Amino acid sequence: MPRLESFAVNSSFLTTIEVPMALHNSSYKVLSQGNCWNFRGATCVSLFNFRRSSSIKLFPLANTLSYQACSSGDSFHPSKRRSRGPVMAAKKTAEGAKQEDGKYKDTVNLPKTTFGMRANASVKEPEIQKLWEDNKVFNRVVDRNDGGTFILHDGPPYANGDLHMGHALNKILKDIINRYKLLQNFKVHYVPGWDCHGLPIELKVLQSLDQEARKDLTPLKLRAKAAKFAKDTVKTQMASFKRYGVWGYWDNPYLTLNPEYEAAQIEVFGQMALKGYIYRGRKPVYWSPSSRTALAEAELEYPEVHVSKSIYVIFRVVKAPPPLSGLLEDFLPYLHLAIWTTTPWTIPANAAVAVNAKLQYAVVELHPHAEDFSSSPGNRKGRLGTVLKEEKKSFLIVASDLVPTLEAKWGMKLVVKQIVSGLDLENCRYIHPIDNRECPVVLGDDYITTDSGTGLVHTAPGHGQEDYITGLKYGLPILSPVDDDGTFTAEAGQFCGLDVLGDGNVAVVNYLDDCLSLIMEEPYKHKYPYDWRTKRPTIFRATEQWFASVEGFRQAAMNAIGKVTWIPAQAENRISAMTSCRSDWCISRQRTWGVPIPVFYHKESKEPLMNEETIEHIKSIIGQKGSDAWWYLTVEELLPDKYRDKASEFVKGTDTMDVWFDSGSSWAAVLEKRNYLSCPADLYLEGTDQHRGWFQSSLLTSIATNGKAPYSSVITHGFVLDEKGLKMSKSLGNVVDPRTVIEGAQGGKDQRDAPVYGADVLRLWVSSVDYTSDVMVGPQILRQMSDIYRKLRGTLRYLLANLHDWKVKDAIPYNDLPRIDQHALFQVQNVVKSITESYEKYQFFKIFQIIQRFVIVDLSNFYFDVAKDRLYVGGTSSFTRRSCQTILAAQLLSIVRIIAPILPHLAEDVWQNLPFEYTIKDGSVARFVFESRWPELNERWLAFSNEETEFWEKILELRTEVNKVMEVARSEKLIGSSLEAKVYLQASDPGMSARLHQMCTSNNEADSLHRIFITSQAEVISTSNGKPENVTHTGEYQIQEKNKVWIGVSRAEGLKCERCWNYSTQVGSFSEHPTLCSRCYNVVAAEPLPSLAAVS
Repeated sequence: MPRLESFAVNSSFLTTIEVPMALHNSSYKVLSQGNCWNFRGATCVSLFNFRRSSSIKLFPLANTLSYQACSSGDSFHPSKRRSRGPVMAAKKTAEGAKQEDGKYKDTVNLPKTTFGMRANASVKEPEIQKLWEDNKVFNRVVDRNDGGTFILHDGPPYANGDLHMGHALNKILKDIINRYKLLQNFKVHYVPGWDCHGLPIELKVLQSLDQEARKDLTPLKLRAKAAKFAKDTVKTQMASFKRYGVWGYWDNPYLTLNPEYEAAQIEVFGQMALKGYIYRGRKPVYWSPSSRTALAEAELEYPEVHVSKSIYVIFRVVKAPPPLSGLLEDFLPYLHLAIWTTTPWTIPANAAVAVNAKLQYAVVELHPHAEDFSSSPGNRKGRLGTVLKEEKKSFLIVASDLVPTLEAKWGMKLVVKQIVSGLDLENCRYIHPIDNRECPVVLGDDYITTDSGTGLVHTAPGHGQEDYITGLKYGLPILSPVDDDGTFTAEAGQFCGLDVLGDGNVAVVNYLDDCLSLIMEEPYKHKYPYDWRTKRPTIFRATEQWFASVEGFRQAAMNAIGKVTWIPAQAENRISAMTSCRSDWCISRQRTWGVPIPVFYHKESKEPLMNEETIEHIKSIIGQKGSDAWWYLTVEELLPDKYRDKASEFVKGTDTMDVWFDSGSSWAAVLEKRNYLSCPADLYLEGTDQHRGWFQSSLLTSIATNGKAPYSSVITHGFVLDEKGLKMSKSLGNVVDPRTVIEGAQGGKDQRDAPVYGADVLRLWVSSVDYTSDVMVGPQILRQMSDIYRKLRGTLRYLLANLHDWKVKDAIPYNDLPRIDQHALFQVQNVVKSITESYEKYQFFKIFQIIQRFVIVDLSNFYFDVAKDRLYVGGTSSFTRRSCQTILAAQLLSIVRIIAPILPHLAEDVWQNLPFEYTIKDGSVARFVFESRWPELNERWLAFSNEETEFWEKILELRTEVNKVMEVARSEKLIGSSLEAKVYLQASDPGMSARLHQMCTSNNEADSLHRIFITSQAEVISTSNGKPENVTHTGEYQIQEKNKVWIGVSRAEGLKCERCWNYSTQVGSFSEHPTLCSRCYNVVAAEPLPSLAAVS
């Protein structure tokens, strides 16, 4: 009869014994009640239930990962006081311990393996990585795989410092996916990248220089230092990523400073320019005085603790249009427009006041309250302007809905004299309070509301986006009397030279108060845009910049977003909202370290020269010489032949491109330039902040030039927080350094708090969290991860050690396997199928939970516990032992491959210690775990009947109840170990009774009830015979409302077998071996005494 088909291909194992697991229709319970895992915030499940459905219900870890194993003292643990006699006796003898009689010790088949219990990660993991590198395993597997191509395009981190836990989370998630795809027979092409230009690196260089060195710093010297810094950082970061166990084309990464990359970026810019999407204009942009450059939205952060100096100001009305002239005539010359602003420094640039045509406005007369404003508890932080101390009559125009709010705010009675519509206020004229210009009232859009302020908006087109749009509509002047340092220019008159965010702001407020235009000043706490690099406030300022006209391809971008798969799904809403409302993209920066905007300006007219010929010529130069050429070549050398005779009429532009344009061009510079890659990529994976960063810049450049998104799917992950959910910071002392996690604290007393965990524990943590939201990590969580890793390693060691003498030829055919072993194959098949589904959905935390519950808890507590008897004392080549080893081999080969993407070092360590060779379908030996391929689906194993599955579910539950009764008997000194017990069962259901009786008389010992209970005897009593009178320890297992199984426990009958420690009435029956039971007698008589070593 042929052995299991799965062992049949040469010496290979698992072709049909492959173990891809799926949820099948059968139920599947594997967690014992006696030992389960507690999850904070979730009920401790007593059994892991697989019903024949398409998914497994899992309990979320809530990112706290606070779980703990119930100890045997907390419950009726099935293995508490189990008989370990033969094993322990043999071990002690092998170790030199004294024994009264050790003549059978060598007949016990002890586990044996060179696979260590301790990971010794600081030594072993680098050794494994060297093994991979020396044998070029990644390239070998990629070259051999033929199941299609998978491209995860790497988002480039900044090459400007050490890595943090966010980097570790990101790169390990990518590696888990890539390694899974490798096992799935994909050609995985992963090219790591780095963002090497921009202000972060430039600042690092400048901070390293003293003032004297900075004086001699030419653009080319600065660029040379920046390039060296970036390249050095790339080397450091690359070494760290490789230590995480990340595989990729490390010998050929992409760097945005490489000439070929820069040339491709120039090409993207040129294509957009030639399509009319690039233009130069004077528009308000975010400007960082601390960095002296324009910023994109993605370069901003919005702290909520910023406090602005907010003011209520009045502008005197001098004219009203005909429809209103009659209504307002009586209020002149005492009528004013009231506005509110949090940026007093923009008042000198005021060009209009905007109202909402849909709102109603009130003309109110001011009447001071008798009480002093400053004594009002709600207003102690603010101060009233001098104008309110005047006894002159004063009328203001405010939104009618805000009259009560403003009364309370100002401590004034506002008496409504007239109601007018916003539409009618258009074209009223007022006098600017600082330079006496006459300015108009204009109609704004729905950005004018009654949520705050006065319902009238101070409009400075040079300092605000909505203001700018309104200004274009009315032809308003774009005033912006502020320089690159954030100080007022001469255009601001008396405020010239003052810092707009400092003393200039104060000076404007004081001037307005002196000229009786200030109603109130108060601090206002709100979100405010800060430069994310310098952590300093920004301003909105009109400057000459280069822009990408998003409006030209916005709808195409929106359409493309809908065709991309977003994980999590709500990410689509986020990027859609950001794309739908974003303004034109300011792509120019006033910095030296970057890719130049390839434009020349006419010296006289200042008109730009940029066309297909000039762009193509510069692209060619940069592709050969790098972007430094823009600085060291002359204009004549940079211009194509056609323009060289006019070179003296032009100058080079000095702006560089936004770094988001750099990284946003990676699809063109990498995916489309390397012949083994293609665009769109299968997957982009970055942090959630990249919806406004790399995801969006890549989308916009690709849509503008190619009309399609550069990615098919996008995964976003959250930020890494400490164990309390707080942002990590050095000041709080809560920073978790991935290098310290892997290598431990380097000397000092921190070594206890920061032991060596290794990369696999870090990777296990990554797999354990639901990365779609913010995740937490800290010392306690890492200790828990280490404990789980240790238990998983112990499980794999058990499997390896008990297969030390097993060969593929020893496999038992499936139909001949005991039912307990067929059920075990069904279980492991379901697990692998479920884990495969989770990998496909990128839900790694579910994989973590399933592995933890099944591998660490259930195999150890049930199958391994029951299997030890037949493995150790059942006889070296006995059917039951070989059958069990057949299952252990299937479990080992399944488990090691399903954990390999997450724990590659552990998986490879196991693979290198396999006691047999594993061959794949083409007949070649898989020397490394990633050559072994993913477990294939075995329908035969999954065909385990629903009836049988439900029966084994009941057996597991019955076993738990039997253990409870035995624990009581043990506590009352009736028995010691479970082998001193005999179990009685009486089932009220005839069908159940028959099945139990069948198990008591089973031809193979593996399915026998007493072996499953780990007792010496088990007896099923017919209901017609009543219950034994001498059994004092009883219990009950209720299957359904009416069906029950009565349980009794007494001392086992007979004498104790010296070899297996089971009690048997046959002990003493064999003259040659009077201390053995019949099973042990048969084993000893049939086999020569082997010389076995204890487990190493």
